[in-house]
Amino acid sequence: MADAESWASSDAVRHSMQANRSRDTGPEMAVRRLLHAHGLRYRVAYRPLPENRRTSVDIAFPRARVVVLIDGCFWHGCPDHYRAPRTHVDYWTAKIANNEARDRRTDRALAEAGWSVLRFWAHDPPGDIADRVEAAVRSGGTSGAQRSQFVDGR
Repeated sequence: MADAESWASSDAVRHSMQANRSRDTGPEMAVRRLLHAHGLRYRVAYRPLPENRRTSVDIAFPRARVVVLIDGCFWHGCPDHYRAPRTHVDYWTAKIANNEARDRRTDRALAEAGWSVLRFWAHDPPGDIADRVEAAVRSGGTSGAQRSQFVDGR
């Protein structure tokens, strides 16, 4: 079987991209350590929507119905830090736009299912993230009509 042409501009770029983690990233681990130190227990890489097994959140508090997503600046198009690659511009522009659209669909689906969604950038200070998450969890998430609104920490 012949190898298909790679989407990467070089073997080094391909290797670097393949090495990116989808879970247990540095920012995620820092927030999880702080939450655990504050006595909170959570689920990791949780799938809160049974009808959509592809939707996975970074941190979940099922009883409080709070989910936390910590987005990387490159993959999610951070307005402060995202810089488009100089090669394969059309591919990357479409890829990041699709990721952003998927993020919004995920937020809506989770909110409609009764989850409070807390979304942050990976560059946000872990202490600030942990404080906001702890406040949401300890208050039981949001209730009633507010539950359908998601909180975007960005």
